[in-house]
Amino acid sequence: MAGAVPVWSVDPRTGDQRERVADEATAADVDAAVRAARDALPSLADRSARAAFLRTAAAHLEADGERIVATADAESALGVPRLTGELARTTGQLRAFADEVEDGDHLGVIIDHADPSRTPPQPDLRRYKLPLGVVAVYAASNFPLAFSVPGGDTASALAAGCPVVVKAHPDHPATSQLCAAALRAAAAEAGLARDVVSVVHGFDAGVELVRHPLVSAAGFTGSVRGGRALFDAASSRPEPIPFHGELGSLNPVVLTPAAVAERAEQLGQGLGGSVTLGTGQFCVKPGLVLVPEGPDGDRTLAALAATLRDTAPGHLLDARMRDAFLDGVRARAALAKVQAPVEAGAGEEETGRTVRPGVLTLAARDLDEEHALLWEECFGPVTVAVRYGDEADIEAVLARVTGSLTATVHLGTEEAAREQGTAAALLARLTALAGRVVVNGWPTGVAVAPAQHHGGPYPATTSTSTSVGATAIERWLRPVAYQDTPEALLPPELRDGNPLGLPRRVDGIREV
Repeated sequence: MAGAVPVWSVDPRTGDQRERVADEATAADVDAAVRAARDALPSLADRSARAAFLRTAAAHLEADGERIVATADAESALGVPRLTGELARTTGQLRAFADEVEDGDHLGVIIDHADPSRTPPQPDLRRYKLPLGVVAVYAASNFPLAFSVPGGDTASALAAGCPVVVKAHPDHPATSQLCAAALRAAAAEAGLARDVVSVVHGFDAGVELVRHPLVSAAGFTGSVRGGRALFDAASSRPEPIPFHGELGSLNPVVLTPAAVAERAEQLGQGLGGSVTLGTGQFCVKPGLVLVPEGPDGDRTLAALAATLRDTAPGHLLDARMRDAFLDGVRARAALAKVQAPVEAGAGEEETGRTVRPGVLTLAARDLDEEHALLWEECFGPVTVAVRYGDEADIEAVLARVTGSLTATVHLGTEEAAREQGTAAALLARLTALAGRVVVNGWPTGVAVAPAQHHGGPYPATTSTSTSVGATAIERWLRPVAYQDTPEALLPPELRDGNPLGLPRRVDGIREV
C-alpha cells in the first residue's frame, strides 16, 4: 500500500531486521479495529462461553508454544528458559481468570430487600457489576507474553466481558502477531467473534486508540514519560476514561544491622541476583538499597560486588534502552561523592551490544538536592546502595522515595519476632510507599495468585488497582444498582431465586 510504514521485527543481539511483520495502523485502521471490537462485545456476554474461550486460548498458545518462544527470544534476547516460564505464567493467568469468571464473585452481587421499618425507609436495592466496554491495552517491552498481547491486562479485560484492542510493542511485533492469531482462533473455536481481540502497531496508533470515543478504559505498562502522556490524553477526553498505567518504580530495599550481622554474604548474593535477573529489566528490580555502615555492611557490599562481577554481560531489549541505560549510569556515576565499586557499562564483546551490571554507592550523610537523579528508575542491571548510620538516615532517604510497586526489608531473626520496635516501624514506613511489602525476600518475581497486588502509589501506577491476580478484573467493571425493580425486569444475576448460582450478599448475609 502506498505510503504504508512498515513494522520490522529486529534482533536485539545483532541489530538486524528479521522480517517485515505488518504496517503501522492508520487512524482509519484504529477506528475499524475499535468498532469491530465494540460489535464483538455481545459475544462475551455468556460467562460459560467466556471461560471456555480463555481456556481454549491457553491451549492454543501452548500448542504453538515452541514457535512463540523462539520468536520472542529472537525479538527480545530474554532467553528460551525465561520465556518458556513466561509462557507458562501467561497460560496460567488465562486459566485462572476462566476460574474467576465461572465463580462469579467478581460480579459483586449485593441484595438489600426493602425495609419500610427503617428511618428513613429503605427501598429494595440490588447491585452488581457490568463490563465497561472496549479496552485498549498497551503491551510492555520487557514481558513479550505475560504483559503483552495475551498478558494480564488482556486476560482480565476479556474475563470481565470487555473486548480488547492491543497496541503491540515495537520490540516484539512478530510475537504479538503470533499470540493474537492464537487468541483469535480460540475465540472462533469457542463460538465468539474473533474481534474480541485485535492488534494494532505504531506510535500514532497508540495515541489514536486512547482518544477513540468507543474505547472505555486502558491498561498500560511502560515508562513514566509515555504512560503519563497517555494518562493525560485519557483524562482530557470529552468523556474521560479510566487509565490503569504502570509507569516506573524504584523498589527500595532496607537491610537492617541485625540482618547483615546474621547473613551478610547471603544478602549480597541475593541482591545481586535480583538486580541482574532478566538483565535488570524487571519492573520490580531493586533500584535503591539501604545498607548499614560498618563491617557487616562492608561484607554485604563485597558479596554484592562479587556477584555482579561474576554475572555475564547481557542484552537489553533494544538499542534505545541500551543507550538510555549507559547514559543513565554515566550521569549517576558523575554525581558528587558517588562511587562505583562495580562499574556498569557496555559489554566488551565485539558486537558491543551487551551491558555489564554494576552498583553505585553513596553515604546517606552526603545526599543533597544534586542527587535527585538517584531517586529515578534506571532501567537495566544497576542499583544504588546508600550507606546509613542510624534510623534518621533511613527516614531521610525514604522520605525522598516516590511510590513504588514494592518495598523490601530484611530483618534479623529476633527483631522479626517482635510485634513492636524497629522492625514494625520500618514495615509501617514501607507500607506507605508501595503496593507490595516484601520481608526477608526479594521483589523480583510476581506470583499470579488471588491475593497478589501489583501496583502502588504514583508513579508506580496511575490508579490503586492491580495488574496481577484475580482482582485485576475489577479494573474493567462498573457497578450499577437497581431500585424497586420488578422481579421480571431484573437481570438474572439479581433475582431472588439466584438462577445463576452466584455468590452474593443478601440482607447482610453472605451466600455461596
